[in-house]
Amino acid sequence: MVARLQDKIALITGAARGIGAAIAEAFAEEGARLALIDRDAATLAKTAAKIGGDVLACRADVAKREEADAAVARAIEHFGKVDILINNAGINVYDDPLKLSQEDWQRCMAVNLEGPWNFIRAVLPSMLAQKRGAIVNIASTHAFSIIPGYFPYPVAKHGVVGLTRSLAIDYAPEGIRINAIAPGYIDTDIVKDWFATFADPQAARKKVEDIIPLRRIGRPREVAMAAVYLASDEAGFSTGSVLTMDGGRSVVYHD
Repeated sequence: MVARLQDKIALITGAARGIGAAIAEAFAEEGARLALIDRDAATLAKTAAKIGGDVLACRADVAKREEADAAVARAIEHFGKVDILINNAGINVYDDPLKLSQEDWQRCMAVNLEGPWNFIRAVLPSMLAQKRGAIVNIASTHAFSIIPGYFPYPVAKHGVVGLTRSLAIDYAPEGIRINAIAPGYIDTDIVKDWFATFADPQAARKKVEDIIPLRRIGRPREVAMAAVYLASDEAGFSTGSVLTMDGGRSVVYHD
C-alpha cells in the first residue's frame, strides 16, 4: 500500500513537541519529507533526530515575517519545493480584557494569527508555481465556543478560521486547498502543565473529562491523523473546512 504522503514535502511549525511533533511523526510514517520549524531549537533537534531520515530542522519565530521567509526559503533550497504547510505554532494568552497589556495582546495576535499568515504568504509563490498545495491551520474550539476569562486567545483563533476560509476561496482555482482543524482539550504538555496549577490536578482533569461526551481528553496522535487526511489527496475536494476534534464537547447543550 502506497503511503498517503509519499515524497511530499511538508513544512510544520511548532514541531518540537505536542501536536506539532505528533504531526511530524505521522507525516514521516506516511512517506513525507519534513521541514520542521520551532523557536525551541534544542527540543526541535531531538524531535528531528527521533524521526530520522531526511528532516530539516530550522529555528524560527513564526511571529517574525523575515524569519518565516528565511525558513521557507531554506526548505525550498533543501527540498526544491513545499507541497504541504501545517500552521501549528501557537501560544496561550489569557487575561481580563481591561487588565491585558498591549504587549500581551500583540504577542497573542503575532504568534497565533500573524504567524500562520507569515508562513502562508511565504509558501504561496512556490505552490502557485506548481499549481498545487495543501495548507492546514491548527485553530481551536475557542474559535466558536467561548469560555469566560480566556480573552484574547479566542479572538486570534476566530481570525485563524477567517484566514482559512478567505484564502481557501481565493486560491481554490489555483489548485491550493486550505483547511483548518479545531482541537478541544488535547493531552499535550501545555494542558498537563495547566492541570498542574490546580490544588488537585487529577480532580481537575476528571472535571474536564466529565464534560466531554467521549469522557476523555484527546490525543495528539488523533489530531495528527486528521492533519494527514486533510493534507493528502484523499481530501482533494475539501477546502475552506474546519474539522472539529473535541470529543463532542462543542455540540453539547448548556443551560
